[in-house]
Amino acid sequence: MRKSSTSKVTCTEVLLQAPDAAPLAPSSGCGCSLPHGESSLSRLLRALLAARASLELCLFAFSSPQLGRAVQLLHQRGVRVRVITDCDYMALNGSQIGLLRKAGIQVRHDQDLGYMHHKFAIVDKKVLITGSLNWTTQAIQNNRENVLIMEDEDYVRLFLEEFERIWEEFNPTKYTFFPQKKRSH
Repeated sequence: MRKSSTSKVTCTEVLLQAPDAAPLAPSSGCGCSLPHGESSLSRLLRALLAARASLELCLFAFSSPQLGRAVQLLHQRGVRVRVITDCDYMALNGSQIGLLRKAGIQVRHDQDLGYMHHKFAIVDKKVLITGSLNWTTQAIQNNRENVLIMEDEDYVRLFLEEFERIWEEFNPTKYTFFPQKKRSH
């Protein structure tokens, strides 16, 4: 289990290269002015990019371009990606959800019955990533947040069960567009 809470900003270009891109040497970085060392974001990206078969995301807010690129890279590599999010926050300017949908990633959302406020990811049904962190640039760079990355079978199972329960609950075939008024007898 690893806890990460520093908000140091570092370059993540080496981690986010497309599979067919010419590799950047880790020591040379990409030439930008950001430091090229380890950070909370780079540890989170490394945990996500380790996915080989599946990635389940259940996120309240998702606007970090780096994390959005990582999820798209996994999808391009053939990893099955499913995303659950909040309907209000997915529509905000800068949200990555539209880009993920456009890339062909399955996304489901609530129907505005309170917030879908979870913040967790499950990598290959083996690794749980959870904590207070919203996947936004604001949260990553400025907030005091926590992220736990753990390989605990029991916790992974519980969070996966919650994901599957919500995934089914938010099935678009169950949406109600014209709620029926209850009749009194």
